[in-house]
Amino acid sequence: MLKKKFFTNNPAETHALGKALGAVLHRGDVVAFFGGLGMGKTAFTRGIAEGMGLDAQVSSPTFAIVNVYSGSPMLCHFDMYRIDGWDDLCTTGFFEYLEDDAVLAVEWSENIENVLPENAFFINISKGENDESRIFEIEGDERLENIGC
Repeated sequence: MLKKKFFTNNPAETHALGKALGAVLHRGDVVAFFGGLGMGKTAFTRGIAEGMGLDAQVSSPTFAIVNVYSGSPMLCHFDMYRIDGWDDLCTTGFFEYLEDDAVLAVEWSENIENVLPENAFFINISKGENDESRIFEIEGDERLENIGC
């Protein structure tokens, strides 16, 4: 697994970084986000959708738990914040979407870390030097070499 660190200065740059990752994603990929509230997970996922060539109005799946955006492959955007245990996880459709070879973007992956595929893209997000800047530490396969912003 490769590890790369990226710095963004604002939401537009966070979106651009997500777009760069989205352009190299394939069916069955899982993007697992780790980081607190307001770190830019949804902005990054909007970029993923654009990079995948999807025409989607990506929004936070906080209340729906999963938002599905049609495409080939489709993008399934999960919010696992309120997931507390195996029964909760099973009701989200997480495992079915994995089998459908969709791309999964999973916010609050801390809550389901033990079931994430080991070949997922793991993204730790932390605050940068100011309120809008972010530090993205991404771990993934060789496709990370093709990502630059």
